[in-house]
Amino acid sequence: MKVTPTELPEVLIIEPKIHGDARGFFYESFQAQRYADAGLGGPFIQDNHSRSIRGTLRGLHFQEPKAQGKLVQVLRGRVFDVAVDVRRGSPRFGRWVGLELSEEVPRQLWIPAGFAHGFCVLSDSADFFYKCTELYAPEAERSVAWDDPRIGIQWPVTAPLLSAKDRQAPKLDEAPVLPRFTG
Repeated sequence: MKVTPTELPEVLIIEPKIHGDARGFFYESFQAQRYADAGLGGPFIQDNHSRSIRGTLRGLHFQEPKAQGKLVQVLRGRVFDVAVDVRRGSPRFGRWVGLELSEEVPRQLWIPAGFAHGFCVLSDSADFFYKCTELYAPEAERSVAWDDPRIGIQWPVTAPLLSAKDRQAPKLDEAPVLPRFTG
């Protein structure tokens, strides 16, 4: 597999080795030792799968405390996926990185603990799968406004379908709880 740092060096693009022929393809979407050798967090203790329709935007979500690292991928469809550094004191605080994930180009994004995560669906629907390094903890669930001008994410949608929670998310500078950068 190929691992490439993004503009936020802790956020990594993982491209698995794909074996394909006229029948289709095969690849290992996860192998614990290989991912550990590549410096990806772990252990992974929870898997999540969501399905969303075109125009849905989920995010920007994180947990604090009980921060989660996430290894994300698209099983069906296409999404624009985003990670935002929300660690107070980080030299990259408020910066974001985004890329398309799709079934046509199987790749993953590693989003470490301390980063908010979100995605919007570009295809008719999308199946989004991710591994987490911490269990979901509703009491630790946090969010930041998807359209916060301070962050300035250039989403490929203008009027997304949002949950009530995501419509009410605070701006980054107004977030009552954020993780701390530990260097």
